[in-house]
Amino acid sequence: MGNTAKKILVVDDEINILTMVEARLRGNGYDVITAMDGQEGLAKARSENPDLIILDIMLPKIDGYKVCRMLKFDEQYKHIPIILFSARTQDSDLEIGEQQGADAYITKPFEQEVLLAKIVELLSLSKS
Repeated sequence: MGNTAKKILVVDDEINILTMVEARLRGNGYDVITAMDGQEGLAKARSENPDLIILDIMLPKIDGYKVCRMLKFDEQYKHIPIILFSARTQDSDLEIGEQQGADAYITKPFEQEVLLAKIVELLSLSKS
């Protein structure tokens, strides 16, 4: 593994989840950027061009579905894997997530190992 840390953008309006995920990712050698709402998340996705995005669905300003869709329908950013994060577990939510182009869907509360495994999997698939 090279010393170029993969950059991950985490967008969640719950500060405890944000700090926990950030600490865990940093502990696993990732470079982490965070945002607290959809607008900031979208702006940071565009300015920082992360290797992967973890995106909560229930966000202030712009919800995660919209952020996901805006990035996935943009030639410049559609290659970035997006993991949608949600406390909502209905199949319909999963379907909506897939329609917006999300690469994975993880429900809260989540196992950190599951999240880490999914990140590794998506990053290995998206070698650009």
